[in-house]
This record gives sequence, C-alpha cells and structure tokens, in this order.
Amino acid sequence: MGKSLSSVVNIADLREGARRRLPRAVFDYLDGGPDDEITLRDNRVAFQDIVFKPRHAVAIPKCDLGTSVLGIGLDLPFMLAPVGYSRLMHADGELGAARAAGRAGTAYILSTVSGYALEDVKAAASGPLFYQLYLIGGRGAGEAAIARARAAGYKALVITIDTPLAGNREKDFRNGAAQLIGKNPFAKLPYLPDVLMHPGWLAGHVIDGGMTHLPNVIIPGRGGMPLAQVNSSHSGSAVSWEDFPWIREQWRGPIVVKGVMTVEDARRSVDEGAAAIVVSNHGGRQLDSVDASIRALPAIAAAVGTQAEIWLDSGIRRGSDIVKALCLGAKAVICGRAYAYGLAAGGEPGIDKAIDILRNDLVRTLKLLGCARVSDLDRSYIALRRPEKFL
Repeated sequence: MGKSLSSVVNIADLREGARRRLPRAVFDYLDGGPDDEITLRDNRVAFQDIVFKPRHAVAIPKCDLGTSVLGIGLDLPFMLAPVGYSRLMHADGELGAARAAGRAGTAYILSTVSGYALEDVKAAASGPLFYQLYLIGGRGAGEAAIARARAAGYKALVITIDTPLAGNREKDFRNGAAQLIGKNPFAKLPYLPDVLMHPGWLAGHVIDGGMTHLPNVIIPGRGGMPLAQVNSSHSGSAVSWEDFPWIREQWRGPIVVKGVMTVEDARRSVDEGAAAIVVSNHGGRQLDSVDASIRALPAIAAAVGTQAEIWLDSGIRRGSDIVKALCLGAKAVICGRAYAYGLAAGGEPGIDKAIDILRNDLVRTLKLLGCARVSDLDRSYIALRRPEKFL
C-alpha cells in the first residue's frame, strides 16, 4: 500500500489497507476479539457518549500537544502501545515502530511477544522506549529480559496483568493461526490458498525469513521460545500481585501496570509501587463483555490520579478520542491498532501516516474546541450523554 498512502485520510482507511494486504489469519489476529466481540465494539461506541462543549471566537494560531510521562517530555499526548507479533504483520515490525515513534517525539512500548531483540529495537530508536513484560517462560525468562531491558536503557517496565491466558478469539481458530505458525506442514495445507492470495505479504515474509521464535523470551538452557509454544505457555505465565515484590527487586526504575479496569485494582497497583496505571481492557481482546476502557477511566482517575499517572488504552482511532480521554483524567493514551493498521498496510511509512493522522486530528479538535494546550483540557470541555454509563 506504500504508493497509495497519500490517499489515506483516516485510520479506517489504513485498516482497509491492512485487510487487503494481510492473509485472513494475520488480519483477524490484529483486528479481532474474543467470543462475540462485544467489548471490541463497545470500546468504539463508548466514545460517542462523550460530546464536546467548545469555546468559540477564540483565536489559536498554534496548539501545544506536548506532555510528559514518568518525567519524560513528549511532543504528543499519545504513545505507541505494545503490539505482539508486529513482525508478522510487516517485516519492518517493531524496528519500524520504534523509529516512527522517535521521529514523532513520542515513546514506544515494546511487547515481550516481539519479533526483534530488544537490543536491536533500542539501537533503532531515537526516542524513549518502555518494555512490556509477560512472564512467558517463567521467572527465569522474565528475569533475563528485565536485566537486558535495564542494560539496554529502557526507561520503564510495563507489567500487563490481564493476560493469564489468551482470550477466546474464535477467528484465530477458524483461520488456522496455530497451524500456520506450527511445524506440521500438512496442518497448514487447508489455509495456504488464502496465504497465496496475498503475494505482497508472502514475499515480504519469505524475504524477511519469517518469525520463528521470540528473541526476548529466552528459556534458561533452551534458548528463544518457539513461536508455536507461545499460546500454551501463556496459561502458566499469569502475573499476580505476589510477583510484584520480586519484580521491584529486578527493576529499580518506574513500573507501569497495564490492564486495570477497577478502582480496587488501581489502588492495589499504587500500593505495589506503580508510577503509572493503564486503564485498559486489552483492546477488547481478552475477557468479552468487560466495559469499555473509556467508561472505567473517570472513576479510576478520581480514585488514584493524584498518586500515579493515568493512561488510557483501547479504542483510540481519532485525535478527538485522545482529547476525550484527556478531558476525563488521562495524562496520556497509548494507541495499538491505530498504528498497527498502518504498519500492516504500508510498513514504517504506514506508521508515520497513522501518527500524522492522529496528530492532525488533535490539532484540529483543539482549535475547534478553543483550547490551545492539551495540558488545559478538563471536564469543562465535555459532557456525558449518559453519565450513568460511566463508572
């Protein structure tokens, strides 16, 4: 899609480009959710219950989009979220995301389930990097990854707490995702026709050499975890509150807790030393029928917003979504699918395009609101159509 990126006007266009370029199994992994996908849809619908209250006749020649997270200055109030298997979507993968984030003046959060070694991603980056931790492979693998991230210069550790196992993403079963990354060639056969119908992706995947293992999950005595073992390993890798004292021993820098949807978990996160909390339902990819993240945000921000930074994840597709989240108490947001669609559609230039779309949306929304700085956004700029729906 590289040649046609100039015709893209919104994130939905990038999604369509990703759908055309990717085999069904890869696209549905990126795009889908579990069970009936109720939460996946509600993450978007919930933003419609937030309406703006603009100040008119206000001249704003320039908008200030800058903010800071964990004491780090950013040029944008959004960061790039950890997206697993990015290298399967496009060979640029995590390297492209790190480079694009640096050019944009924002941070990138690298997933444990990355196709590139965290040291290589750090070498490619010009901006701040955070490392997202799953305990896939147990504490031995986790300790090694934390040590490597610390030595490489990652600025924060992001602990995801909502993934004791993968959600029931039925599309992955139907599309043969496990078979396609497995070793049995005969099991792949029913799904190969669809792969062959996407020659652009296939050629890039073959030239890249494929993604066969996880270079950041090194099992002591065994090496990098094979890709085919990841889902089965998730069930034994849940992060519990009892792991946090051990994590704090391994990592002396800021800790971010991702996957918080209740005030109780937010308070426990603060008690365990979290410098920031990500209000997130994992993009609607884990437990279905969980409420939209944006609806959970106000209560969590009110409860612990003076004790830890509050970030929002899930459902961000427009700059106006980011503005609404900031008005409801988020210090920043993290975007996953929004830039991953760009990566899948057009590689690193596609990520640049996604960032430009969100940046331009932000500026336009702020000027139409009559607000010159994202730091000035608050509840006075919005109203809730159905306030009882927000926790």
